[in-house]
Amino acid sequence: MAIPQVEPQYYDAQLAAKCDAVTRLFAGFDTPPLEIHDSPPSHYRQRCEFRLWHEDNDVFYAMFEVEDVAPSESDSGRKKKSTVRLDQYPVASEAINALMPKLREAFLASDVLRRKLFQVEFLTTLSGESLVTLVYHRPLDADWEQEARALEQALGIMIIGRSRKQRLVLTRDHVWERLHVNGKAFVYQQVENSFTQPNARVCEKMLGWAQDVTAGSQKRDLVELYCGNGNFTIALADNFRRVLATEISRTSVASAQINLQANDVDNAHVARMSAEDFALALKGEKHGRRVAEMALEGYDFSTVLVDPPRAGLDNASCAQISGYERIVYISCNPETLAQNLALLTRTHRIERFALFDQFPFTDHCECGVLLIRHAE
Repeated sequence: MAIPQVEPQYYDAQLAAKCDAVTRLFAGFDTPPLEIHDSPPSHYRQRCEFRLWHEDNDVFYAMFEVEDVAPSESDSGRKKKSTVRLDQYPVASEAINALMPKLREAFLASDVLRRKLFQVEFLTTLSGESLVTLVYHRPLDADWEQEARALEQALGIMIIGRSRKQRLVLTRDHVWERLHVNGKAFVYQQVENSFTQPNARVCEKMLGWAQDVTAGSQKRDLVELYCGNGNFTIALADNFRRVLATEISRTSVASAQINLQANDVDNAHVARMSAEDFALALKGEKHGRRVAEMALEGYDFSTVLVDPPRAGLDNASCAQISGYERIVYISCNPETLAQNLALLTRTHRIERFALFDQFPFTDHCECGVLLIRHAE
């Protein structure tokens, strides 16, 4: 894996190359013009993690470059891993870059904070909060807590200490993010070590696009699979009569429920359930307390939103969502999106198609697709 080389002067060219690649990948589909949503060309990631490298009396942040080594007669090829020192990281938010040298100075000045410190994880927000997790290969004691609390106060941040079977939360285990979408502000609790969209500015654009493609749906309902902490749920609630969202992660479900309350959303319900179990519940083949709490008989679903992991949807899930009139598919992997669209376009046409440049200067991008069921 290569560390992104951020060169803002070439941003437009790298985005154009991504658009060309996506256009070629989906050339076999009848797609409308690609809607392009760019990113800030630098300092776009609100969360990052680094190894802390110890070398003699020095410590520094590090990442690893992994490259293939040409095979020789004696082997079939191998990976070469090299350590790259990072004093600044232009991929990361300005808040992370400001904290990096200050934390390093604190580690150099304190054996208690530095000793067997293995990894440093940053979670920052557009709203100005910073949470830093320090991961150790040793138990954390009262001396560590005293110095870590002093560091919190000195830098105006929050700190969590982690080691084997130990997690010390000094202030709180989350930050509050504020995203602005189409003139409205939404607040989100983002919990340490849980998934959140890393590029907040592009996330705002994704939410705005999703609002736009689902506008005018207030008389019917939305079902959302893989809802995470309610990122889309909250932004789309006003577009529908009711929303039913499902998520398998216990932490994400708890955070989503807090976020619904924080944004005064009263027409959405988040259920802890896998997409597979939810499909069975819809067929009447799964029962129990969680199914009963959903009260499925009261919904009139017109639209399904899916935001699956990189593996995309399996064939059974594609068959399930093809029963809805409209499908909003958010994809973090265009390759598996193309595979899924080969199935979904048997029943639906592609009405809108967007590219979101979540990860500049890498090969990765996210796509959004609105599909409308063919008239019978």
